Amino acid sequence: MSSNDTPRTIPDAGPDFEHLLAQDVVIEGAAGDAPTGAQALAPDHSPRAPVPSATELPRGGLVAGNDLQREVEQLLYLQAELLDRKHWQAWMDLFDERGIYWMPAAPEQTEWEGSPSIFAEDKLMMEIRKGRITHPNAWSQAPMWETSHVVGNVAIESACGATIQVRSRFHMMELRRDDMRHFGGTYRHTLVRDAAGALRIVLQRVDLFNGQAPFDYVLQVWV
Repeated sequence: MSSNDTPRTIPDAGPDFEHLLAQDVVIEGAAGDAPTGAQALAPDHSPRAPVPSATELPRGGLVAGNDLQREVEQLLYLQAELLDRKHWQAWMDLFDERGIYWMPAAPEQTEWEGSPSIFAEDKLMMEIRKGRITHPNAWSQAPMWETSHVVGNVAIESACGATIQVRSRFHMMELRRDDMRHFGGTYRHTLVRDAAGALRIVLQRVDLFNGQAPFDYVLQVWV
């Protein structure tokens, strides 16, 4: 076996290891500094450059005439693609300024205040999460970590005045290194139009079909 074939191992738990895990803030140093965060624990788990296609925002589908069904579907498809490409800010911009992303802990929940939820985030909380997951040493975002969303069964439940209620189904595959997880469930969107006439999300409720299943690690980003 050559020196290049020597297996890489994660350091045993100890004071130095615990110190790394206990860091609240990791400052990215200059080139040549000792690795920190995920790089220190697993050198092959370091950030990578995005593929060229991931650096360009996807375009929304063309909407012919005043086809509300098609317009709503294209919004949901665009949302899924932005999540898969990790365009976090563009995804957040699909929400109205009052927008809420809510993933209840149980399907019978009717409100998020005073009740436990998996996610219950307004635009400010979304910004905080985005800042955490885009940190260069964010372990949950180090390669290999990818998702693939499929959205379907899009049904407009009501379109009263400026408010549109939409129900759809989704499946999401998540790859994290060698581990694959599958999430599925129902989206419920409350949509309004902004001053320019574009659809914006006031409320996105995500009911996971397998939300009560045991998982090795918690969700880090929006489903």
